[in-house]
Amino acid sequence: MNMFRLYMRVLRLLGPDRRLGWFLAGGNLALAAAQFAEPVLFGRIVDALSSAPAGGTPASWAAVVPLISTWVGFGLFIIVCGVLVALYADRLSHRRRQIVLTDYFEHVIQLPLTFHGATHSGRLMKVMLAGTDTLWALWLAFFREHMAAFVSLIILLPVTLLINWRLATIVIILTVVFGVVTAIVMHKTEAKQRSVEEHYSDLAERASDTLGNVALVQSFARIESEVSGLKNVVSRLLGAQMPVLSWWAVATVLTRTATTIAMLAILVVGSWLYFQGLSTVGEIVSFMSIATLVIGRLEQAIGFANRIFMDAPRLREFFGVLDTEPAVRDRPDGVDPGRVRGLVEFQDVSFSYDGKRPAIADVTVTVLPGETIALVGATGAGKSTALALLHRVFDPQSGIVKIDGMDIRSLTLTALRRNIGVVFQEALLFNRSIADNLRVGKPDATDEELRDAAARAQALDFIDRTPDGFEARVGERGRLLSGGERQRLAIARALLKDPPILILDEATSALDTVTEAKVQAALDAVMNGRTTFVIAHRLSTVRNANRILVFEGGRVVESGTFDELVRIGGYFAEMARTQFTVPDVTAAKPVVET
Repeated sequence: MNMFRLYMRVLRLLGPDRRLGWFLAGGNLALAAAQFAEPVLFGRIVDALSSAPAGGTPASWAAVVPLISTWVGFGLFIIVCGVLVALYADRLSHRRRQIVLTDYFEHVIQLPLTFHGATHSGRLMKVMLAGTDTLWALWLAFFREHMAAFVSLIILLPVTLLINWRLATIVIILTVVFGVVTAIVMHKTEAKQRSVEEHYSDLAERASDTLGNVALVQSFARIESEVSGLKNVVSRLLGAQMPVLSWWAVATVLTRTATTIAMLAILVVGSWLYFQGLSTVGEIVSFMSIATLVIGRLEQAIGFANRIFMDAPRLREFFGVLDTEPAVRDRPDGVDPGRVRGLVEFQDVSFSYDGKRPAIADVTVTVLPGETIALVGATGAGKSTALALLHRVFDPQSGIVKIDGMDIRSLTLTALRRNIGVVFQEALLFNRSIADNLRVGKPDATDEELRDAAARAQALDFIDRTPDGFEARVGERGRLLSGGERQRLAIARALLKDPPILILDEATSALDTVTEAKVQAALDAVMNGRTTFVIAHRLSTVRNANRILVFEGGRVVESGTFDELVRIGGYFAEMARTQFTVPDVTAAKPVVET
């Protein structure tokens, strides 16, 4: 994406405010014309005064007064038009910034978990804030000064040839010198500025990563090391930034030098032309003023080139995220079936993350409404991937996943996920109140419903002990609560959602025995009457499942009840021996957990 295309895309993001943008463009055009007229009028006034006899006559005043009146009129117009352009440019830029920020945020949270797993949240936050700040600054600068500058240079500058082509040539040469210097500097610093933005992203990512793990940093006495690491990133950033700043400093010095030379050239050449009868004093004065105006516009153009160049890497990064297409999306004809019964079917489903090694292969399973199905197996066996396909974190490369006989890809994502509740291994909580976290499951839940769900999830006791009750904040990621309290809130949230299909992803794996007993009681309440999938490594938690699916290498290698699988003496029985004291794998059940 070259600079011109990048800038055009920035302007296209004005969206429905383009009409106001065109109005501001017209205002800038009028401003440029009015400002260009001032030096021309000034020169005419000088000529009129220099040709009038000393002491003045009515005829002399008759020649000068209309010129002065016209100049005053242009001055008043420039003031009024300038204020209106600045006012509405501010409003437009601030409004569009917030709209684009919201659109970016909405887009990012819809991207698949694979994207978020590979991209640090600190980097995404930096891209969002830096990108929208850059857009705001560019919109504001474009309508306040950049457009008027370009109109002056591209359209009005050639008009100077009609006034005096000899003096106009000097001004045009000055413009060309500015352009050449800017192009050289941009060419020299393009790669370096990309490196600068990469370092800024690294800085945001490292700082966010450290702050997000501050407990780890403190407990392992890593404060000095982390600060040192951040200083190294800052040092590399400055090392990349300084050469860029040096080049632009050189450009500034050269342009000021060119400005001085141009002004002297106009004065010297203009004086020579005057004595040759090829120019008037008024034209010399006009071109001195025009040169001053053009220099100001050129400095604005240089400022624009500097800004768009410096901002280009962060804009490319911003648009790169904005252009990321989610792998999973609604079909144009997607439907909302309402509340489903909970019949789930996997038909020859296969999926691979890298296209080489299958994460799951040829999985065929039918789960009746209300059944509880446990998925067990070693880490990486395919359990979580299979259930991620059920709520469309990914789509399978082959095979079909159905709910109530419907291909889940024919359903809208909102409708599908409204029918599926997930209790994750890590209880995910917002840094908001307990009530706000619970209402994620049901935004319109009443206070009575909150208390009922909390009671059924064995969470009401600790909530009532909290001084602020349901209005108590839980801290970032729920850190003000214990692990068991967080997990019970996650279960209460699932209860409020009341989905016909439930996924429990290692919901009790990190809990102590007493807390696990409370959480398990809460889970039993949630699972009642729902199609439930339980991922578990602790086999004691799936003892009462209707069926257990044993995964190995992405395939279902065994299926049956707990007792049936123990009697078979296969892979599951081996897992049972590891976790339980089993005298005889054909015995009814293991009873003592180690």
